[in-house]
Amino acid sequence: MKKNIGTADRVIRILIAALVIALYFTHVIGGTTAIILLALSAVFILTSFVGVCPLYLPFGISTRSKNS
Repeated sequence: MKKNIGTADRVIRILIAALVIALYFTHVIGGTTAIILLALSAVFILTSFVGVCPLYLPFGISTRSKNS
C-alpha cells in the first residue's frame, strides 16, 4: 500500500495518543469514554508507524510531501 501520512501528521497522531494515555493513567478520563479514546489512540499509533491511513484512501488524501 502506498504511504499517505506525512511526518507532521505522524507526530500529531502520536502526541494525541500520548495525551489520551496520560489522561487515562492520571484518572482524568474513565469508563466508556476512556475505552473509546484508548482504542482510537491505538489506531493512531498503529497508523503512525505503518504510514497508511485507511480513511484517507477513498478520498485521495495524502499529507505526505510530493518529494517523498
